[in-house]
Amino acid sequence: MWKHQRVGIFVDVQNMFYSAKHQYNAKLNFARLLEVATRGRQLIRALAYVVQTPDIDQSNFITMLKENGYEIKSKELRIRPDGSAKGDWDMGIAIDTISLAERLDTIVLVSGDGDFVDLVECLKARGVRVEVYAFPYSTSEELIKAADEFYEIGPDLLISNLPRREGRYRNNV
Repeated sequence: MWKHQRVGIFVDVQNMFYSAKHQYNAKLNFARLLEVATRGRQLIRALAYVVQTPDIDQSNFITMLKENGYEIKSKELRIRPDGSAKGDWDMGIAIDTISLAERLDTIVLVSGDGDFVDLVECLKARGVRVEVYAFPYSTSEELIKAADEFYEIGPDLLISNLPRREGRYRNNV
């Protein structure tokens, strides 16, 4: 890696929140994530995609993200007529990464969602390096294989003192 490499970081906040909670009973340290994922390279943009629910006040969390250098993309959770809920940013992340691809050398996708496999392939075809940061037990095998590099999020990026679950990949962060 070279220091003048232009990097964009795109964080699927809900994916990361629930993975950290269910796998480690912890929270992701977003400030440390930004530092580790940048790796001394030139950060062009860091975007955090948040889904807001009416019954949860996320204002402190959003303030923390902003104070740590993230741009916030936010949308409200949609409740369908049948009572089920829909709230993801897959299309928004895809559109933003493709839109910014010409200005970036590396795209860091922070998500384990297998729906991003085609996006990763598209970005790589445009000549962009794609790194995926995610939790090992909730990351799609296809996404891991599609990425140029996969970095396993472990306890060093969490706010918690719980014991570490053993990972399954070589690039622990």
